[in-house]
Amino acid sequence: MADTNGSFWLPPQSSTVAAASDSLFDFIYWLNVIFFVGITVATVYFVVRYRRKSDDQLATSKVAHNTVIEAAWTFIPLVLLVVCFAWGFRLFLHQSVAPGDALQIEVRAQQWSWGFAYGNGTQTLNELYVPAGRPVKMLISSKDVLHSFFVPDFRVKADAVPGRYTSVWFEAMEPGEHQIYCTEYCGTSHSGMLGTVKVLPADEFDKMYKQGMWPGQTGAGRDPVEWGAELFTSKTCNACHSVDGTRLVGPSLKGVFGKQEPITGGPAVAVDENYIRESIMDPNAKIVEGYPPAMPSFKGQLTDDQISALIAYIKSLK
Repeated sequence: MADTNGSFWLPPQSSTVAAASDSLFDFIYWLNVIFFVGITVATVYFVVRYRRKSDDQLATSKVAHNTVIEAAWTFIPLVLLVVCFAWGFRLFLHQSVAPGDALQIEVRAQQWSWGFAYGNGTQTLNELYVPAGRPVKMLISSKDVLHSFFVPDFRVKADAVPGRYTSVWFEAMEPGEHQIYCTEYCGTSHSGMLGTVKVLPADEFDKMYKQGMWPGQTGAGRDPVEWGAELFTSKTCNACHSVDGTRLVGPSLKGVFGKQEPITGGPAVAVDENYIRESIMDPNAKIVEGYPPAMPSFKGQLTDDQISALIAYIKSLK
């Protein structure tokens, strides 16, 4: 097992990505310490060694520049910055792209609480339940203003943005409890916008997930795929979009999630949660090549929960 001990600067490592994040932090920290000490010592030395000793001494040194030294203090920091960027960008991509078998949970932020919606239709408030030893993808959105979902023990952080989805994933190593913070100022009770991640043993989580029962559950909800299928019919989506590959007024939605769609007058786009949400709320923003701009906007006609259910249904159309 990885070293889970915390440090003066950081809390205990409680996810599989924490060690990699801490390694980058330590590298940047000690790099700064070395440069700070080196620059400070050099500054003190030059102040003492080359101070003006009398009024007759020239104020400006006659020492010429040194091209090698100037090149060194330019390119060595440049190389170190590139290393930090590449290392950080690789870690960012790793945290942003969840494994294909990750359990997806929706995070719905609002002033000043955290709501969580699970694939079995259940919902909890300020308490997030996840299994130990399995990847979990958090699909994050906001109902009002900017928020930011942050679990220090897991080293994961992602903004909650109104009108769109962001995501981050983690894999908790052991059962336990961990604090959730909002790290984007969101109003008078920002500091009180707290939550708890409750990591359960995998078998206990599976049992509770199948039963659809969590302690402190705010509502049983409905199976999002089934609800989405009903909405797809009741909102007459099926009049223009087939689910079996048949061409209608609009493109078929069979197997569309995760594919690249060719767009009229622009580059192809990946069909993800944000694309589907945008297509529902602003259907003329991106028109699939070969189809007319005939779809009306459903802005103001669907709640966030209904949009999530429709997305879940479209994702299930293999």
